[in-house]
Amino acid sequence: MSAPPSRSPGDPALAPVPTAGRSGDGVAAGPGAGADQAVSQFTERFASALTEMGVPRMPARVFVALLTSDAGRLTAAEIGAALQASPAAVSGAVRYLVQIGLVARASEPGTRRLAYSVPEDVWQHMIEARNAEMARWARILREGADLLSNSAAGARVAETAEYFDFVVGELPGVQARWEQYRARQAK
Repeated sequence: MSAPPSRSPGDPALAPVPTAGRSGDGVAAGPGAGADQAVSQFTERFASALTEMGVPRMPARVFVALLTSDAGRLTAAEIGAALQASPAAVSGAVRYLVQIGLVARASEPGTRRLAYSVPEDVWQHMIEARNAEMARWARILREGADLLSNSAAGARVAETAEYFDFVVGELPGVQARWEQYRARQAK
């Protein structure tokens, strides 16, 4: 697998996207807002990194906007204003993010509007889901290794299956150590 393309400081993908201003939700605001400008630049840099890893650009921007929101939850209108994005773009992005489990949707109390947030323990849930997928890949790869036995291709496929078996076996321990670490930090 090749490395993702490097980004230079002048790369337009790293430039901050002007926003409509701060609405009290903790999302970065427009030019001249000092710390808000830095948050806006961070949002775009992290969204770019997620995009390089395969997350579509608008969902990446929405995810980072939610992650960096002081309120912890935003409506679609607030997301659109913060990112200067159309309602259709925000709708498609949140639909994608909800589907893959990076964002949760809930009703706003007293209204019919929906609010979106990053679920607590989102990364643990994502790793658990990925671990289940890797276990599935390992099973399929072992079948392929059996079909290709006694060949260089069979050896490569078998080693790939072994790698996934190893990672699948190790991740529960990593998760447990993370929980222990969090518990120690909370004291």
